[in-house]
Amino acid sequence: MSDAKPQSLKAVMDQLNAETGAKPLTQRDKRARTVARLVLVQALYQMEITGTGVETVVREFADHRFDTDLEGEPLAQADEAFFGEGARAVVREQGVIDPLITHRLASGWRLERLDTTVRAILRAGTWELKFRPDIGLEVVINEYVEIARAFFGETEARFVNAALDGVAKDVRK
Repeated sequence: MSDAKPQSLKAVMDQLNAETGAKPLTQRDKRARTVARLVLVQALYQMEITGTGVETVVREFADHRFDTDLEGEPLAQADEAFFGEGARAVVREQGVIDPLITHRLASGWRLERLDTTVRAILRAGTWELKFRPDIGLEVVINEYVEIARAFFGETEARFVNAALDGVAKDVRK
């Protein structure tokens, strides 16, 4: 995966079509899953910055944030169940998730040194890789790389790609 060329959102959506082992998702469901991943990263960021609990954040996003994006524009429908599952699982399984990420950081680096948003992206991606084997690893990695690219650019996207690719090698043997 680390040698893969950046893919467009359409290419990521096409890969979602190729998933096996799970009930095929419709194009609308795939888009909703993509939006849920983005919102999950935003929620994890918010929880870490504010110290707000997961149930409060899940409720806040369900009540107020699924209708618009950060700039107040209408947001595509999110898979709210997937978002809620992810938020709760990342918090519950953080003791498993964080060491998996740390194992893939450069020697001497601590997870706390990473940007908060990058940490949120890696935690969400690692949750899916470890705890959602029904979702193709290429789909997971590509979607979170695209999220990293949207927030930062190529350097962080390549970092996320390498880290998640390493986690995938550790958990999807």
